[in-house]
Order: sequence, then structure tokens, then C-alpha cells
Amino acid sequence: MKRGAIAILPLAFGAAVYGFAFGLLAAQVGFPWWGVGLMSVSVHAGSSQIVAVEQLASTGTVLGAVLAAAALNLRYVGIIASLSDVLDGLSLRAKLLAIHVTGDENWALTMAERAKSPDVGAAFLLGSGFVMISVWTVSTTAGAVIGAALPDLERFGLGFAFTAAFIAMARGLWRGRSQALPWVVAAAATVAVVSFGLPKAYGIVTGALCGLAVRALLRRMKAVIA
Repeated sequence: MKRGAIAILPLAFGAAVYGFAFGLLAAQVGFPWWGVGLMSVSVHAGSSQIVAVEQLASTGTVLGAVLAAAALNLRYVGIIASLSDVLDGLSLRAKLLAIHVTGDENWALTMAERAKSPDVGAAFLLGSGFVMISVWTVSTTAGAVIGAALPDLERFGLGFAFTAAFIAMARGLWRGRSQALPWVVAAAATVAVVSFGLPKAYGIVTGALCGLAVRALLRRMKAVIA
């Protein structure tokens, strides 16, 4: 676990920066610091939290926020499936804990290290995951505490922090031109739904599902050709 905890530190520092920005803006739209902290430790999904808070702030609808957040987390179905060998042999409680602390950063790092050294396993994933969830929770809560005491940050253009943080996370998910088509389809579907005047949450859900469908189709076609 110590190895994973140390290896994830550079990525944890980056997460702390946009976690703090998220906390600032969440406080500005009315979220209490304890609510931000509770969300961070229980949800532990930066992109979903950003979208959920933005949806609640702009529309006030809980269902829309939940749908949007859930759509963004659909990728974790594939992420958790890829960890089947890593989690093999753990108790159910340990598996659930490992799944909860798994995020994009420590999953990618664990898989990269495992490719180099097969002995990297659940301990590495858990160690890196504990660091990430701790840093994320502390940084978002600190941001919310400070944000509640500051004047309206929108006057300084800091409302863009939501968008900037999401763009940064989306860039981290980019894996090259081979994924361009699903991204384009997802974006087009989202824009199409929103252009018809439907809630943005529906656009996010539709875009996510369309992108996943195209990705699955491309994989099947590649398997048939091979």
C-alpha cells in the first residue's frame, strides 16, 4: 500500500488544485462546507460532482443532477470490470472498499504499473486510492470553507472554474485518435438534445449512452476483423 500511496502523490497534487476550485464554486452556489465534504467522501467522482452541483445550481432539480452525474460515471462499469484480476482473492468487503476508492487516476496508474510488474495488485490500488480520496475530500472541503467567506467570485470570472476543471478531467481521459469517433458522437448527441430545449442533464445522459454504444460497436467490428 505504501508503494501506491507514494506513487500517486504527483497526481494527487493536481487533483487537490481543481478540488479546491470545485469547493470554492460549490460554496458560492449555496452548498455548505460539510455537504461538499460528505459528497466528496461518499461519491468520490470529480466530474460527476461538478456536473451535479452545476445542475442543482442552475435548475434546482435533484433528478436532473442525479441523472447527469450517473451518466458521467458509466465509464466505471468498464473500469471495475478491468480490475477483476487485481481484486481476485479479496473479501467482498475489501472489494467494495477498493471499488469505492478507485478513480481515474489511481486506476490508470495501477494498470500502468501492473503492465510493468505483475506483482502490482490490490494493495497498490488501495494505497493510491486512499491517498486520492483523502486529498480530494480535504481539498474540496477547504475550498468550500474559504469560498463561503469570500465575496461573489463570479465578478472575477471564477465561475469558469467549473468548466475549466471539467475540461482538464476530460483531457485526462483522452487516449488518442482511435477514440475520436465516440467523443464526436457523444458531443453531437448532447448538443442535439440541448438544442431542442430539453434539460442539459438529458443531453449528458444521451451523449454518454451514444458514445458508449459507438465505442462498443467499434470494438465488436475490430474483433470481427481480427
